[in-house]
Amino acid sequence: MTSLDLISQIKARIATLTDPELATSDLTLTSCDREPIHIANVIQPHGVLIAFAEDNRVILQVSDNSEAFLGHTPEDILGKPLLMLLSHEQIESVLSCANADFEQVSILRLTLTIGWTSQCFECLVHRSDSVIVLEMERSIQHPEMNAFDFYKCVKAPINQLQGSHSIAQLSRQAVMAIYEITKFDRVMIYRFDEDGSGHVIAEATSEGTEPFLGLHFPATDIPKQAMELYRLNSLRIIPDALAKPVVLKPSLNPITGKPLDMSLSGLRGVSPLHTEYLENMGVRSSMSISILRDQQLWGLIACHHHVPKNLAYEARTNCEFLGQVLSLQVGSKVDAEDLNYKMKLQTVHNRFVNTVAICRTLGDGLKQNPTDLMELTGSSGVVFCESTKIESFGDTPPHSTIEGLLKWVDQTIGEDAIYSTSTLVTDYPEFLPYKNVASGLIALRISRAQQIYLLWFRPEVIQTINWAGEPTKSTGIDTGKGQRIAPRKSFDLWKEAVQLKSLPWKACEIEAALELRSSIIGVVLQKSDELALLNTELERSNIELDSFAYVASHDLKEPLRGIFNYSTFLLEDYGTQLGEDGNHKINTLMRLTQRMEDLINSLLHYSQINRTELNFQPVDIGVLLENVLDMFAVSQPGDIDFQIPRPLPIVYCDQSQI
Repeated sequence: MTSLDLISQIKARIATLTDPELATSDLTLTSCDREPIHIANVIQPHGVLIAFAEDNRVILQVSDNSEAFLGHTPEDILGKPLLMLLSHEQIESVLSCANADFEQVSILRLTLTIGWTSQCFECLVHRSDSVIVLEMERSIQHPEMNAFDFYKCVKAPINQLQGSHSIAQLSRQAVMAIYEITKFDRVMIYRFDEDGSGHVIAEATSEGTEPFLGLHFPATDIPKQAMELYRLNSLRIIPDALAKPVVLKPSLNPITGKPLDMSLSGLRGVSPLHTEYLENMGVRSSMSISILRDQQLWGLIACHHHVPKNLAYEARTNCEFLGQVLSLQVGSKVDAEDLNYKMKLQTVHNRFVNTVAICRTLGDGLKQNPTDLMELTGSSGVVFCESTKIESFGDTPPHSTIEGLLKWVDQTIGEDAIYSTSTLVTDYPEFLPYKNVASGLIALRISRAQQIYLLWFRPEVIQTINWAGEPTKSTGIDTGKGQRIAPRKSFDLWKEAVQLKSLPWKACEIEAALELRSSIIGVVLQKSDELALLNTELERSNIELDSFAYVASHDLKEPLRGIFNYSTFLLEDYGTQLGEDGNHKINTLMRLTQRMEDLINSLLHYSQINRTELNFQPVDIGVLLENVLDMFAVSQPGDIDFQIPRPLPIVYCDQSQI
């Protein structure tokens, strides 16, 4: 197939496609997040858009204002080679830009001869699906500043941003710098909260412009898909929100059969909802610069003007550059603040774990330093639960309420180890009476089998939030077919008192709780290892004791038997010659040797304690005491006077143990 045949096929395909129609009237109050703003099929009228195939460089789609910018109608150039508009060198430059970064937008300046005049265009080049998109705007010369002046405008603010010590100072310096460059009526920094809402943390305004500093805006003001486009595009400008949009021809890409994805397009048309939103705010022109942290949208630099306003490309790029510097500085400041706090928590964690490690039980470790345990998560109270045992420190709910809370936590977290909330009273209404101490909760399960938990609590913090208009007020218009979504019409100050909430838990505080669980489990395992070593050592000692007992019972008994036998022979052969005193001493010697043998037998039996059963039998304590007194009479004769005032009982016991 020749290139001419392919061009003919593309022309035939284009002829079958229709122009787009905006269907915003069907958007309902619940479908704002589904508005397909990335495939608007329209552009703003201050530029022209061309989409062409990379392989044969044939023009596939073009905006309907091509004649005003390029001197050719869409019908003239659709299906034609791009060479009809650009030179070979210019086309190669465009392709080079498209190949530079497949995920980003590249910039280019082209000079074209339109009719008999040369015109300079600022161009953006990016890929979309299987085509290359070329967007062109006529160059604007700033009436007051040249390129060197712009450099001077940026150099000083960058130095100031680098020297800022806080997010607040950083934001103030950034809005002042962009205000001086752009001369917009309002320049503000809008920081997003975790729930998608945001608030204005810095602002610079012209005289007579209503200030928004300190106001909060609900998450519904910027739908999710719009936030994603802000993340992808670092700068977005709308010179005139009320300007009539320009459609693309044809409405569908001839190759894909789908609308052109304009996510990376700088000229992308303005959503009718956003146009109405700006009009309600009294804004005719706007510019937004994204502030990213870790590739996620942290905030926006929003610029507003009451009348139509376009900016020279040098001014835009300088503002975009400042936004990128601001993003780096914000990331650095936030990371530094997080790191300092994490280091503090780590110090507390180490100190607490060291205390627990030297204590007999976890409960004992908690009692040693409960302040560290609370400081670990920034809580005001903590409860330790082990089976039915409950111990509390700081400000906590009554013990009688904890069992019910634990049952609810178990059902809520399932197999997870942790649960956190700053709206405990809303989630678990039974705790409403205890909101002053328990509006926030981190529940940490250490052992499910042994029912060991740690519960951290935070009190209620009542806040007053200043909203730009009532955030929950309906924004629908009745069309007879249901409500059509419409932007808010009022941005007047509206105060909301937020109750039944604690301060939110930081991610690093939740991580600290999980790390504590790991450390506690590690300590338990360490103690288990130590116990195993002790058992091994005890087993070795028992073996040595058995060996010693055997030696004692065998080797020591033999001399004793000899002494006893020879004493017996002595009495039998020479008893009449020894006299009464001699016979008494020989008899005492025999009793002592017998007692010594009994002690050796007891030692052998004692070495087998816990490995043999106790031998219970009647034992005469009086006889036992006489044996002991005999030993004292020999070792210390006459030094001790023993008196037994009454007969001693017979007890039932193991004689070797006494």
